[in-house]
Amino acid sequence: MSSDASTRDAAKAAPTAPPLGPPKGIGPLQRREARLAYLMLAPTFLIILLIVLLPLAANFWISVKPVGLADLRPPETSVSERVRGHALKAGDTFEIIYTVRNSSPRLGLNDVSFTDPIPEGVSLSVEDKRCTIADRQIGCVFGDLEPSARERLTVTGVAERNIDDVEALLEDTEPAATGSGGNVLTNLSFTLDNFRRVFDATEFWSVLWVSLAYTVFGTAGALIMGLFAALLLNRAFKGRALLRGLFLFPYVAPVIAVAYTWVTLLDPNSGTLNAILIQMGAVETPVNFLGQRFAELSLFGIPVKLPVALTTVIAFEAWRYFPLSFLFILARMQSIGTDMYEAAEMDGASPFQQFWYLSLPQLAAILAILFLLRFIWTFNKFDDIFLLTGGAAGTRTLTVNVYEQAIGLSNIGAGAAVAVVVFAVLLTFATIFFKFSPKEEG
Repeated sequence: MSSDASTRDAAKAAPTAPPLGPPKGIGPLQRREARLAYLMLAPTFLIILLIVLLPLAANFWISVKPVGLADLRPPETSVSERVRGHALKAGDTFEIIYTVRNSSPRLGLNDVSFTDPIPEGVSLSVEDKRCTIADRQIGCVFGDLEPSARERLTVTGVAERNIDDVEALLEDTEPAATGSGGNVLTNLSFTLDNFRRVFDATEFWSVLWVSLAYTVFGTAGALIMGLFAALLLNRAFKGRALLRGLFLFPYVAPVIAVAYTWVTLLDPNSGTLNAILIQMGAVETPVNFLGQRFAELSLFGIPVKLPVALTTVIAFEAWRYFPLSFLFILARMQSIGTDMYEAAEMDGASPFQQFWYLSLPQLAAILAILFLLRFIWTFNKFDDIFLLTGGAAGTRTLTVNVYEQAIGLSNIGAGAAVAVVVFAVLLTFATIFFKFSPKEEG
């Protein structure tokens, strides 16, 4: 009994061997390899961050700065010299008028001064206490200059010999100006006036609505047209390759060419479309498709105001960019196996039922991705609307507003503030989209 008890005590005291199994975590070698991989990829990550984040940060920075086009150039001291006198004899007098100016309309200049050499053959005298003459050089110190301020200074000169052209003699040397000033882009002066100006504008909410309507309907139209085109060309037939190439024309053609083609076709005076509509009796007078804001229509006896110009640019957007959707959708459709379609056809499913219950679920993920991409691209689209209407007749979007604020009104800060609003709208949309978008089926 005592031997069995001692054996059991020894067994309890012995350490228990750990259970066998795969090692947990990563070892030292794997950690070193991971650090090396991150180190090698660090330059790529840094370049991508700089490309993406620097312009974005610069836009946010400018949006809270009171900066206009005239402020992009830092303030500098400008000195002009004008001489009154031409041919002089020894002892004749003449005048030099110096004009010192601050080039910036917003920022002041500090420690403004200039020096100008005195050529041989003349002597100068000045009564202004800010100026001194020494070592055949005139020097003037003006201190600080307010924005757009200018100072005029008259210096009297005497010819020490006969001079054929005193103006050419004196203006042959350029005054050397000094002065230091801040830069509105780099100083720490911030303001929210740009955003107040944007949101307080009477047309802001209408412009936002136009942007959303243009983006949503233009994107949906491009996807629907691309889906129909993909369904049409999904099955083999003679001439399919040629038709595919023709379908790509709106997307690959230069935007300025197709835009002005549409402008010509839709012209109310000499456009082809208006001529056809009038001959068919569809309209009595020409329709200004790109210049008419609204048209009164009767829908089942209910008067409806149709936004003519906005509908036209939406149609152009859908027509121009449906080939991209067509290519992606067609590629996805041709990757779907035919077995389930054959089984559905044997079960008596109609073509519409096959599309609705078989094709559409398989296409949901690619359609969602295309909608996201086209929504972002269309919301940021500027050139199409600007070439077609210039933002007139109710087609002014936020991107056109960025151009008008920054370039038209010379207010870079307000234009950047509108761009921040565009970024916020797209960020909100992308967040909602990724939360509720359909996922690819396994």
